[in-house]
Amino acid sequence: MAIRKNNQDILQELLLGKVSPGEPHAQEWIHRTLHYKTDRPVIYVATGTCSITAGALKTLSAIRQYIEERNITALVVETGCPGFCSAEPLVDIQLPGKNRLSFREITEEKVPFLLDDVLHRIIPTENLLGQYRNPLLDPWKDIPWLEEHPFYSIQRRIVMEKAGILDPLSLEEYIALGGYRGFIKTLEMYTPAEVCQLVEKSGLRGRAGGGFPVGTKWKTALLTPAPARYFVCNAQESDPGAFTDRLIIESNPHQLLEGLAIGAYAAGAGKAIVYIRSDYTLAIRRLQTALNKALEAGILGHNIFGSGISIDIEIRQGPGAFVCGEETALLASLEGKRGMPRQKPPYPAESGLNNRPTIINNTESLANIPAIVSRGPEWFASTGTAGSKGTKVFSLTGRVINSGIVEVPMGTTLYDIVFKAGEGIPGAKKCKALHIGGSVGYTLPPSLFHTPVDYEALKEAGAAMGSGGLLVFDENTCLVDMSNFFMHFMQKQSCGKCIPCREGTRRISQILDSIIRRPVEKNGHSTLERFKGVMQLESISTVMKETSLCGLGINAPNPVLSTLKWFRDEFEEHIFDRVCRAGVCTALRTFSIDADACTGCALCARKCPSNAIIGTERNPFFIVEDKCTACGICYDVCKFNAVIIKP
Repeated sequence: MAIRKNNQDILQELLLGKVSPGEPHAQEWIHRTLHYKTDRPVIYVATGTCSITAGALKTLSAIRQYIEERNITALVVETGCPGFCSAEPLVDIQLPGKNRLSFREITEEKVPFLLDDVLHRIIPTENLLGQYRNPLLDPWKDIPWLEEHPFYSIQRRIVMEKAGILDPLSLEEYIALGGYRGFIKTLEMYTPAEVCQLVEKSGLRGRAGGGFPVGTKWKTALLTPAPARYFVCNAQESDPGAFTDRLIIESNPHQLLEGLAIGAYAAGAGKAIVYIRSDYTLAIRRLQTALNKALEAGILGHNIFGSGISIDIEIRQGPGAFVCGEETALLASLEGKRGMPRQKPPYPAESGLNNRPTIINNTESLANIPAIVSRGPEWFASTGTAGSKGTKVFSLTGRVINSGIVEVPMGTTLYDIVFKAGEGIPGAKKCKALHIGGSVGYTLPPSLFHTPVDYEALKEAGAAMGSGGLLVFDENTCLVDMSNFFMHFMQKQSCGKCIPCREGTRRISQILDSIIRRPVEKNGHSTLERFKGVMQLESISTVMKETSLCGLGINAPNPVLSTLKWFRDEFEEHIFDRVCRAGVCTALRTFSIDADACTGCALCARKCPSNAIIGTERNPFFIVEDKCTACGICYDVCKFNAVIIKP
């Protein structure tokens, strides 16, 4: 929706500081824009990618149908996902003068019952998460605060402060919440060098990879003589199970654009690019809409508000290949070449895109920048630890009750993230391990669960923060199988340019495949060969880490090495005992038929895909082990519990 003339005027007045947000007419506009002052119910529906997967569009349609059929005057607002993905579809309702209420798992069939109650000021406790705290509105009696819910209680939100709160396509709402004022403040008050110093002073470190100081990187590009410079936001996010960048962009695209614009100004770059994987269709659509609105309002583009500063931002779609997340491969992709890494140095900050100084930061790093500029570096540095300032966003997934995106202060322990925000493991099962850092991350045992989220502390524990993926494994997870999964993924994602990575990932995958399958020959020689394979895992991994060209090959062995270090007994069980304690590696299982329990119904023989079961009807059947593929179909179809799994 185009901005009306009167809105355009007040937007510019707020941005340029011509009017204070506290002045009556500005405050009136802000309260109206954010629906604090309204004479009708406002219904918010989270419509991020995870929300849509859970059925949010059906919920949204049901809400609109309910309102239309009953001629109810109400406003329906689509928001991004607030991060509580396992509680989707999420619906918030705000009645005039009252605090906003949040409800979980509101599928389409629940909509009429929910609205019947809430619109008559009857608050159902089922599916209720809590109420938002807002000093301008009246609280509900005996309704818990949303911030006290276990999922939110340990969180401290900077990057995700507005996620799920505002309409991601509304420039007016973003500005009403203070958006773009940090960027305008930058243009009016600071030189590029001063912005670099300000970000350095905040202590912000890169939120993907090794945690290099962001301000220092910007200064390197600024001080490198060049006719032009570039600034690139790496929103590639190729790790399976990691979706922090996607949520940030879908929920608040203007925040990323503001951080990117500030960064481009600080680095002396007139051209900025958001490099995002092409299958993030919703994120791309919302980001492009937000960019168009910012250009239309004159906030970005040529000669911004007459300052003489021009910043051109472009959205470029990548193929989604994991290797294109590596900065030099990303640059090759932007240049129209195959996404393959190159030797460093020179580093991109000195010679990057088109051989010009290029800064590359990821989405989360840039999303911190507006708050640092607006509220000051001291404010940002007051959160976190001595060496790791601010907050960290994690994708909390796996065998955990509350899954989703959490943002916690640096220094929070991994245990608190899983057992407080995540509320532990379903079914009262034990947590076997945590995997941090995505597909090139590290698997950690319970003895390290109390490690704080801190770059140095994690390094001391033999791990790294990486992309912010945090995967929870319970006792039914086979860690050998998970290592195999990660290595097969890395083998497929290897660009093949350097031999250590190309051949190393292939050979490690072959060794792991042999470990999780029954040997063809059941003799000591076969076991010895499998054990030798484990010894080779360590030597091959060492060569890969020392000689690979880029981070993909250097870090690909991390899941295998960390699992070997902390869970070596599981490897030994697979090799010597040919047993998977979790029962996941089905190829290790050996099946037999209890002759006393078998009725001779022949159902197992008819279902067996390898014809490994023989016998005559009404007599006990038998399994030919040499033909058996351990698929387990016979075990599943037997109605008399006659098929047994041998230990």
